[in-house]
Amino acid sequence: MHKSIQRVTNRIIERSKSHRQKYLQKSDQAHENVVFRKKLPCSNLAHTLAGCSSTCRTSMLDDSRPNIAIISSYNDLVSAHQPYGQYPEIIKAAVEKSGGTAQFAGGVPAMCDGVTQGQAGMDMSLMSRDVIAMSTVIGLSHNVFDGALLLGVCDKILPGLLMGALQFGHLPMMLIPAGPMTSGIVNAEKNKVREAFARGETGYDELLASEVKAYHSPGTCTFYGTANSNQLMAEMLGMHLPGSSFVNSGTKLRDALTKSAAEQITTLSHPGGNKHTPIAHVISEKSVVNAMVGLMATGGSTNETMHLTAIARAAGICIDWDDFQEISDNTPLLVRIYPNGRGDINSFQKAGGMAILIKELLQGGLLHEDVQTVIGKGFKRYTQEPVLENTSVHWHESPDKSHDSTIISTVSKPFETVGGIKVLSGNLGRAIMKISALANGDKTFVKAPAMVFNSQQELEDAFDAGKLNRDMIAVVRFQGPRAIGMPELHKLITLLSITMDRGHTVGLVTDGRLSGASGKVPFAIHCTPEAMAGGLLNKVQDGDTILMDAHRSILELQVEEAELNGRTPFSYNLKSSRQGLGRKIFSPLRNNLEGAEKGASSLFIDDDENHL
Repeated sequence: MHKSIQRVTNRIIERSKSHRQKYLQKSDQAHENVVFRKKLPCSNLAHTLAGCSSTCRTSMLDDSRPNIAIISSYNDLVSAHQPYGQYPEIIKAAVEKSGGTAQFAGGVPAMCDGVTQGQAGMDMSLMSRDVIAMSTVIGLSHNVFDGALLLGVCDKILPGLLMGALQFGHLPMMLIPAGPMTSGIVNAEKNKVREAFARGETGYDELLASEVKAYHSPGTCTFYGTANSNQLMAEMLGMHLPGSSFVNSGTKLRDALTKSAAEQITTLSHPGGNKHTPIAHVISEKSVVNAMVGLMATGGSTNETMHLTAIARAAGICIDWDDFQEISDNTPLLVRIYPNGRGDINSFQKAGGMAILIKELLQGGLLHEDVQTVIGKGFKRYTQEPVLENTSVHWHESPDKSHDSTIISTVSKPFETVGGIKVLSGNLGRAIMKISALANGDKTFVKAPAMVFNSQQELEDAFDAGKLNRDMIAVVRFQGPRAIGMPELHKLITLLSITMDRGHTVGLVTDGRLSGASGKVPFAIHCTPEAMAGGLLNKVQDGDTILMDAHRSILELQVEEAELNGRTPFSYNLKSSRQGLGRKIFSPLRNNLEGAEKGASSLFIDDDENHL
């Protein structure tokens, strides 16, 4: 093992010892060598049987057959989740053939950040992750299941599913992906049209035609944003079948992999069986480190610095941004796909995908091989790729090298010697910068006067009024978890990119988020403590000099301390951003959201006293 990766792992194990021990103890105590439903009183069990077909009912009464829960994020609004409508019947048939039963236990909400981008609904996006976690718990709370299949892909959905599922750590569980859509127009061309529209050089119809070509069918969006980062993370955690993350939606191989996953979870869930594999033992300190390495090696979404932190906390594992930083500093960048390159997730899959990436990282000593996965002990199986033979999936060893070295490189000849992110620290707090998305290294150093905005609409208005044509670091504050729910500010990147293209020095500092697909503009995001929680962001004034320096990991407001001490924190009325479109109902969640570095969740506040 690489010494730095092992050092981070040891640090996480030591830091997590108390929480992890309590979590595993409670999970192991919950496991029993009998099917859970047979411990119910007869009336309770009868309710479980009432909706079953005659075949299902017979199976449910058989003590030797496991019952598998299906928790799904299906809806036909979100392209990435639309394919899940067909999955339950495939799963039920495969589970029955394998000697079990499957029941659709519950649905979870799945909102699309692409639809809500820049709209009021985006203020509820991050908070929906906690709702998804709680909805998962409700679906499993009937306690009649011996295992579960989790169907979810996108930004908050997959993390929320895992956060909820880990409350049932004694049950075997697997994630099943839906797969990406085929490629439309290239992302660079899509962004050119967006910028032309923002400059007033093209019209609505042309912009809409371009967007429809980009997002054109069921399946996950093809850029390497948070949704596809989630899929990579899931496979690195050992929660997917090997090589299943990026097989296109609607293909025969995709359906065969779904069938195979259903068969596998049935095998893992037989009570008392020798292959019983609870999720509590799959998601471990080592598998979490593997996920961090995979994200850094590919330039994954900055959102994962919160999502993986929250997932880990649900499993009694404590990670922080220093862990991400050290792993990033010691993990070479091996993948170039948009926003880190011109290719997309389908280009990555064609170049060899997860099998090639994992093989390269294992050979470089950057991954823990001795981890438990949903297919057994050891991570080397994940260097194999799935192949459809007749109607069944078989796994074959992947080639030794990438099919396209411009997409997937090697540890010996990486695209960059360090990974995708930098953690910036200073008197403005701590923040994340995604350096892998920046075309030029000099963009990681920005020193310029601040322009302060208290909402993204204020910045958009300033652009329309021609006020951004200058060197500046845009400070967009009161966007944090407790302020308005920490929305993504992706629409601002187009405006700031245009300003940069006009020859100005541009940066962004915010306590909000950016999409995993955001590049080009150097930014310090997820700034914590947020302005609403007393962070120094609430004292920044127009014209103050701000320094962002990724090389030295600095985020600094260069104003004399005496001057800052004499300033009154700015108080911004957030009432209009907390009402309308149902936002008011989220107040209890919003008021309890922790900071970004702790995962920006409301679910684990009592960890120190009462760990789950």
